Amino acid sequence: MITGELKNKIDSLWDAFAAGGLVNPLEVIEQFTYLMFIRDLDDSDNRRAKECAMLGLPYKTIFQDEIIIGDRKLDGKKLKWSVFRDFPAGQMFEIVRDEVFPFIKNLHGDKDSAYSKYMGDAVFKLPTPLLLSKVVDSLDEIYRMMNEIQASDIRGDVYEYLLGKLNQSGRNGQFRTPRHIIKMIVELMEPKADDIICDPACGTAGFLITAADYLKEKHKSEIFFNKQNKEHYMNNMFHGYDMDRTMLRIGAMNMMTHGIANPSIEYRDSLSEQNPDKETYSLILANPPFKGSLDNDIVSPDLLKVCKTKKTELLFLTLFLRMLKVGGRCACIVPDGVLFGSSNAHKTVRKTLIDDNRLEAVISMPSGVFRPYAGVSTGILIFTKTGYGGTDKVWFYDMQADGFSLDDKRSAVAENDIPDIIARFHDLNAEKDRKRTEKSFFVEKDEIIKNGYDLSINKYKKTEYQAVEYPPTSEIMSELKGLSKELDSMLTELGGLLDG
Repeated sequence: MITGELKNKIDSLWDAFAAGGLVNPLEVIEQFTYLMFIRDLDDSDNRRAKECAMLGLPYKTIFQDEIIIGDRKLDGKKLKWSVFRDFPAGQMFEIVRDEVFPFIKNLHGDKDSAYSKYMGDAVFKLPTPLLLSKVVDSLDEIYRMMNEIQASDIRGDVYEYLLGKLNQSGRNGQFRTPRHIIKMIVELMEPKADDIICDPACGTAGFLITAADYLKEKHKSEIFFNKQNKEHYMNNMFHGYDMDRTMLRIGAMNMMTHGIANPSIEYRDSLSEQNPDKETYSLILANPPFKGSLDNDIVSPDLLKVCKTKKTELLFLTLFLRMLKVGGRCACIVPDGVLFGSSNAHKTVRKTLIDDNRLEAVISMPSGVFRPYAGVSTGILIFTKTGYGGTDKVWFYDMQADGFSLDDKRSAVAENDIPDIIARFHDLNAEKDRKRTEKSFFVEKDEIIKNGYDLSINKYKKTEYQAVEYPPTSEIMSELKGLSKELDSMLTELGGLLDG
């Protein structure tokens, strides 16, 4: 979450868009995003040039001395944010409108790439040089503040705040999973260099970007010094699907500025027959939308055969099992109802996870995690597709704090279970003897089956009651009589004062 000076600066920039004639919030976010992307291109190109120089690798800048766009030859250096930002407003406006935008729309040579698909209809809509000049100056200031904050994904927090304005404007807003929760899930799953990773409801590609950053940090030499692994990382590792073109556009730009040359970011209704994927991915990371109920006519029949329901959260779990390879892993966020719902569909999905695959962990999260946008209680399910079972016991963790207050303000606090969750999950042998009164513990499969496959942590967690000794009743009565006499005396004294 962003607060204080940075929030005020973004609000001021939003007002500047409105004063300049751009009042549609979706258009404002798109223009905001394009300009952030243009600035990020300059930063990322400089950063990669330095990284390649340090590693002794060749690097070809995207800002060549001569760039061909259609039948025009452009000076690539003028297209850099750090160069054109210093031009007079009129000249800067012409360069951004007539050269920079055509450049970013044609940046990816593969016309079938995700980037080309969603940038092809990008339009520069800032109406005046004055507005562009204000926006450029404001964005430079916003980036300065973001660099000072140095949060793990402050830019993602900025997107979240911007997307929140869609909801304030009466639109059907989309909200990101908090970045620290995404980071926790990625660190729990520890992506590998040969994984094929998918988020079937990717939004702005937060899970994919965080997984990419994790791999870059933890497996840099394994990926970037191996031609096959690098090719896989750049072109075949990351897959995301969504039904909102704005989200897809942001996701494609996000992935590109994080160094992924050709992610597969597709427009697709994952629950429909548009999605043919079966046994395709080795890792699924997701927080699918919980819309309530869907029309069965738009749901893929093979999902309904396994789980006859209109509940999207149950259908997505069924879908994940279909999309995973045998041996593939999944970590996904679900509403609490999935863990204890009593309908046949709820029980069928839980039974499938436990009896036919290997359910490894259930992490219960407090209801405030998704505030201020939603107050629902959620959990994280971690499982491996086996097709033959494998669950012998399930690890439960009762998360009570995530480093932020659980009210709408979501202010930073000292209490944070996330490091403990990661440490304990990666050392499950040390969890065997934990008691049910602790934050984490194991529950045997047989006990879960006896409880109707209920995965609610409250079903198994035990509360430790401490005996409290009270004084004898006679002593309490004596004390009450003494207090009563003292009160009568005070009232008598007060009455005397009033009569006098």
